[in-house]
Amino acid sequence: MVNQVLVPFEGEGAGVEELTWGQIGFWQGMEDTGQSATMGGVTELPPGITVDVVADGLRFSMGRHQALRTRLRFDPAGGRPKQVCSTSGEVPLEIVDIGADDDPAEVAEAVRVRYEELNFDYENEWPVRMAVVRSGDRLTHMVAVYLHLAVDATALDVLVADLLARDPETGAPAGPVTATQPLDQARQQRKPGARRTCDSSLKHLEHVLRTATASRFGEPKYRDASGFRQIRYRSPATAAAIQVIAAREGTNTSSVLLACFGVGLARFTGNSPVMAMLLVSNRFRPSFAESVSPLVQMSPYLIDVADATLSEAVHRAKASVLNTYKNAYYDPYLQDEVIDRVSADRGEEMDFSCFYNDRRAGDRGATDGPLPTAQEIRDALPLSGYEWEYEPDMSTRKLYLNVDDPPGAIDFVMSVDNRYFSAEDAVAVVQGMEAVAAQAAVEPTAPTGVRAPVALTS
Repeated sequence: MVNQVLVPFEGEGAGVEELTWGQIGFWQGMEDTGQSATMGGVTELPPGITVDVVADGLRFSMGRHQALRTRLRFDPAGGRPKQVCSTSGEVPLEIVDIGADDDPAEVAEAVRVRYEELNFDYENEWPVRMAVVRSGDRLTHMVAVYLHLAVDATALDVLVADLLARDPETGAPAGPVTATQPLDQARQQRKPGARRTCDSSLKHLEHVLRTATASRFGEPKYRDASGFRQIRYRSPATAAAIQVIAAREGTNTSSVLLACFGVGLARFTGNSPVMAMLLVSNRFRPSFAESVSPLVQMSPYLIDVADATLSEAVHRAKASVLNTYKNAYYDPYLQDEVIDRVSADRGEEMDFSCFYNDRRAGDRGATDGPLPTAQEIRDALPLSGYEWEYEPDMSTRKLYLNVDDPPGAIDFVMSVDNRYFSAEDAVAVVQGMEAVAAQAAVEPTAPTGVRAPVALTS
């Protein structure tokens, strides 16, 4: 049985503004797919947590952060949507009562799936859905799912940390919110400094578009196939290898993984340079670090791994990703204009079907401790394994790779378009990235195995 309580909230700051550049990117994706982009999950609750405690935490967060009090307003004439932030309202908290024979974890997971599969009502619904599972008089689990227009992964971490930092006696916050919230972000976007940053990012985009080939994966190999599949490939060997490579090459593990991605994909497709859209956080910009808002934008990453050693590929990745990171703050609507213009000039449509997202939570620097030996890396290779997953909001791109960091491993979580990749192909791609990491750790001067195309002469 499902009941609902309405949790009232109040907070400072209200108004109507354009969407932030981070919000626009997520909104465009949701328009393309027709599916709300969300994030969240299930938390097992310790004994003693009551409905009032959960409701109080929800009330606190809603009042504290403008993004959670923001909905959309659509132009009847078909113009671009705006964000509308309110100072007060009521947000529902569901209470799911279960019987003695029900598995509370399974029920909580079913609620999570229901929340993720049902599109949000963007104009009338707050961008957070929350429920608790109750068995008898005890709460066992909490489910929270947030719309991506309100948060990204780091914003969710900030939200949780803010809750945990409350005074345990009074419930008072640890301090005022000092990070720039969405309404002010939208206003800042109109200022000269932000416009200059946007212009620079668009110039970088145009350079990449005029350098890369138009197609990422060629024509469909499996024309009769349909749909998408997702693999989670867990690789202890990759986790060990990237530490060795990063320490030796004087870089971080992010650049190393991007090199493994580029070489592995180029070996599979036979094409270099490799172009992928990277999800980049703009939280290094002033007053953005602790903002509860979406600050991730896509920026093109281009790497040529042909006729190079694996060590050289790592250094090329390091240089390329720096350009990607610093050119990821822009107006997505203007980005579309650049793409359309370059496509028209080239006489072919550019393919933005390859995506890469390093969403690891751990430290990305090289370790200061003892490094794995070559034998330990080789011994770890047989420990890899994979499973096929289904997610309601799975990407519908031709290839979308997420990188996770469970303890002692790297997870390559890759969704693919079945018209371009069979199940065997998907396994081969992620195994290829692992193979590059293991080889680069012990044979840095080995060639990538990718050759530049031979220019035809008349």
